[in-house]
Amino acid sequence: MKKLLSAVAVALLSGVAVAGPTCTQAEPSTWQNQDKFQAQLVEQGYQIKKFKVTDGNCYEIYGKNKQGQKVEVYFNPVDGKVVKTKTES
Repeated sequence: MKKLLSAVAVALLSGVAVAGPTCTQAEPSTWQNQDKFQAQLVEQGYQIKKFKVTDGNCYEIYGKNKQGQKVEVYFNPVDGKVVKTKTES
């Protein structure tokens, strides 16, 4: 019985994903152009290793900030504002 409960707990926990924020409910047609947005980030000092659109309607980057720290940043694709940042020191 103990093994069964442990197996169920592991199965349930392994299916849990860490969800990112929801950045906008606006239609994608109102979002900034992805290439231009990335170019603006580079001008601001970001080094972009990976760029993607999340399920929460965010532009998300993995890379480095202008201080050279590893970052994961979620942006609102409509106005470009930072919604959430994770910085690795």
